[in-house]
Amino acid sequence: MNPAVRAYGLVHDGSTMLGRQLRRIRNNPGLLILTQTMPITMLLFFGYVFGSALAMPGEEYRAFLVPGLLVATAANGIMTGMFQAAQDTHRGVTDRLRTLPVSRAAVPLGQSVADVLVTAAGTVPLLLVGIAVGWRIEGGAAGAVGAVGLLLLFRFATTWIGIFLGLLTRNEEAASQLGGATFILPLLSNAYIPAEGLPGWLRTVAEWNPISAVTTALRDLFGNAPVPDGAAWPVAHPVAGSLGWCALLLVVFVPLAVRRYAHGGR
Repeated sequence: MNPAVRAYGLVHDGSTMLGRQLRRIRNNPGLLILTQTMPITMLLFFGYVFGSALAMPGEEYRAFLVPGLLVATAANGIMTGMFQAAQDTHRGVTDRLRTLPVSRAAVPLGQSVADVLVTAAGTVPLLLVGIAVGWRIEGGAAGAVGAVGLLLLFRFATTWIGIFLGLLTRNEEAASQLGGATFILPLLSNAYIPAEGLPGWLRTVAEWNPISAVTTALRDLFGNAPVPDGAAWPVAHPVAGSLGWCALLLVVFVPLAVRRYAHGGR
């Protein structure tokens, strides 16, 4: 098939699947409200409880925390992508879609793009609450735009991880349990606390966690905190490290997810 025709088919079919996914999200407002309000709840809880226990004063810690919560929320693309893909597979929707004459990449692509759009909309309330509790954009408009773009790219990459794992598990309950375990990933990073105070081996783990690179990049682009000295390469060069992690995740998991979708349980 002509590459141009194939690309047009992917865009056309992907936009159709995007519309389906957005209608699905609209018809499940409870889950949408929960996923959008949870980061705000964590900001208020961590910001006023942990902030009083750390060396940083409360408002300074909340300014430090907001980029970390943004990235932790983006990392939840693993959980949402996994659950939605497993739900469709478990209920037979994926098998029905697979019989249609549509591009094999269109269904996971539509799901991942819809997830990014919902994340972009859900980021606004979190930023507004962050401003209300003392967070500010100190790095200028260009840095802020770059930070948001990087955040959404990271969400896009993590959603593909979730889609692949959801197609692999093929079970809603298993995906829900496995997705809940991803809550530990931001805890093993610098999203909530500075990694410099961690023990040597744990600091190494935290700094090679992709969440740490993206969080540091957002803090740098927003002008909230300087890049720490003596950190591992992805954190010492946070923008390049974040782009590298996103590229690696997409190169690995997009083909895996598309292949898994195309072949089903075989």
